Amino acid sequence: MYPFIHIGRFSIGTFGIMLWLAAVAACWILHRNFRRWHIDADAISIVAVSTVAGVIGSKLWHVLETPGALMAHPADLLFDRAGFAWYGGLVVGILTLLWQARVYKLGSLRMLDLASPAAAIGYGVGRLGCLVSGDGDYGIPTKLPWGMSFPHGLVPTYQRVHPTPIYELLGAIAITWILWRRGGPERPKPIGQITGEYLILTGIARFLVEFIRINPRILWGMTNAQLASLGAIVFGFGLIMLARARAGARAGKAEQRTAAAHS
Repeated sequence: MYPFIHIGRFSIGTFGIMLWLAAVAACWILHRNFRRWHIDADAISIVAVSTVAGVIGSKLWHVLETPGALMAHPADLLFDRAGFAWYGGLVVGILTLLWQARVYKLGSLRMLDLASPAAAIGYGVGRLGCLVSGDGDYGIPTKLPWGMSFPHGLVPTYQRVHPTPIYELLGAIAITWILWRRGGPERPKPIGQITGEYLILTGIARFLVEFIRINPRILWGMTNAQLASLGAIVFGFGLIMLARARAGARAGKAEQRTAAAHS
């Protein structure tokens, strides 16, 4: 593993490089989605702002998980290059997208639907930053032939462990493909449904991978990420039901207006 690339007196964190690649991948997907829906919006600025906000949110979520350590060593935790929590980035990223939806005069859920495939692939590529830097996001020890060790990582281990960032990348690619196929203009879904599906699929993927992660169990044998995943899944189902109910109500009103016009 290579946490840093050294060029003379300068060192570049590989996590930062992969985060940049994740933003590029997300930007490309979002731009393509805007084009196929004929929407005039700047994908680059949207992804850039959301990425910066998401990184800040993921760092704050991580440090607030251990308030005792934060009070004892605030600077060490806040400026440590390791330690990010995905759900913090998800929450702040969503809030940022909602704000940008107003800037571009798009509906809030409409913006989230359009950004869901981009968010999925961005998360997957970003996970490779955890892999190459060895920041501790790997899994439990394994004897499987693809197990990896991280002797030179930011959080080193000499045991062969599950390379969970690779698992998450593969899951993210599958989720991106599903959302892209289902979110096209050929057979439009109710506004908000794609966002709900994104929350469900990513929630399931994260819930499952946590079984082989090294994160501590905090409640009912589940990790903090698993509890947050369950919340995302429940919220996703609720959002889909709401989206379908609203679409049904609008269709009913349209039928009533059509019937009244012909009466």
